[in-house]
Amino acid sequence: MTLDTQARQPIDRSTCSALDAADPLAHFRERFVLPDGVVYLDGNSLGALPRATASHVARVVTEEWGQGLIRSWNDAGWFEKPLVLGDRIAPLIGGAPGEVTLGDSTSASLFQAVVAAARLRPGRRAIVAERGNFPTDLYVLESVQELLGGGTPLERRLIADDGPTLAEVLDEEVAVVVLTHVDYRTGRMHDLAEVTRQVHEAGAIVVWDLCHSVGAVPVELNAAGADFAVGCTYKYLNGGPGSPSFIWVAARHQAEARPALTGWHGHARPFAFELGYAPAEGIGRFRVGTPQLLALAGLEASLDLWAEVDLEALREKSLRLTELFISLVDARLGAWDVEVVTPRQSARRGSQVSLRIGAADGYAVMQALIDGGVIGDFRAPDLVRFGFAPLYVSHADVCDAVDALEDVLTSERWRESRFARRGLVT
Repeated sequence: MTLDTQARQPIDRSTCSALDAADPLAHFRERFVLPDGVVYLDGNSLGALPRATASHVARVVTEEWGQGLIRSWNDAGWFEKPLVLGDRIAPLIGGAPGEVTLGDSTSASLFQAVVAAARLRPGRRAIVAERGNFPTDLYVLESVQELLGGGTPLERRLIADDGPTLAEVLDEEVAVVVLTHVDYRTGRMHDLAEVTRQVHEAGAIVVWDLCHSVGAVPVELNAAGADFAVGCTYKYLNGGPGSPSFIWVAARHQAEARPALTGWHGHARPFAFELGYAPAEGIGRFRVGTPQLLALAGLEASLDLWAEVDLEALREKSLRLTELFISLVDARLGAWDVEVVTPRQSARRGSQVSLRIGAADGYAVMQALIDGGVIGDFRAPDLVRFGFAPLYVSHADVCDAVDALEDVLTSERWRESRFARRGLVT
């Protein structure tokens, strides 16, 4: 069943089941652990557990660590694992072999990338970012401004959808532009190629945050001529809580790029134990210290699954799921002043939908939904957010989620005191 067919008939659960029966990605759902009675729409914060992960991690623990001991740094390829897995992530973001390495946290990888990018444009005194960037991006930039400012912090210029625009702040003083490809709150997606072109016309370098893109939407970094990118692996890539970030550096920049953190794993001869730092060739210079091997094991198991995924089919399903959700919200929830904040144009939308509910407290609504088995999340000050991971979210899940949301609003269960905000809101 196509979206056109769907639009010509009432959308009910049988319609959703028919869409699932025709879904070329439906078989992937059985390869994830999904609790009974739960509709999981928060894979944009933490991906579901692949069934193969537990046994793979157990093998790394019991065999590679338990029996191989320190020999596994060589025998099991531990030392090269960040680069080997980086090459497996590269096709998911439009990169090439030798352009990706696994890092530490996304914040640390972003720091590495932005410092290296700014050093490629010496003499320029401004960094551009979005006011709506995930806060850690902005916090990291404060450190970069101080580190590279030479006593006077670099200028930070913030853009926003309601202005100022990127075109209005770009000039010959801008060294680096740091942008999130898919906005974590609204799901709004930049035109990566067009924005990259615009930044380059001003002579600046662009660093893309792909945390809400990789594994969800098409990303073509090399085709766009991008410079640097970072991203996490625990959301749509299902690497597990604490799985490491990645950093991508275009091959043309690698010889000149100077990362901020110069650790021994990024040294040209790490086991020579020399007193001075000499950068490794290529992307290896962006490595820092000992990789988190057990976290990498979880990611490795997930990447085995991702090697089988048709990314075009993934995007097609993502759009079907989000369009279905939006159409059901429009048809059934208008009485509660529900606003779809996420762009309706498919080219501008990631794989999530965020709502603003004028007639109810969004935080309490989400807590009531979670209590009833539909797991999304809330982002301050007033957005309820639903992520649609195409490998395991079904069309029936979408129908069930809207049913549950309508019930929470109709019954006013969200008014129960146990759902009120208390302390730190997550």
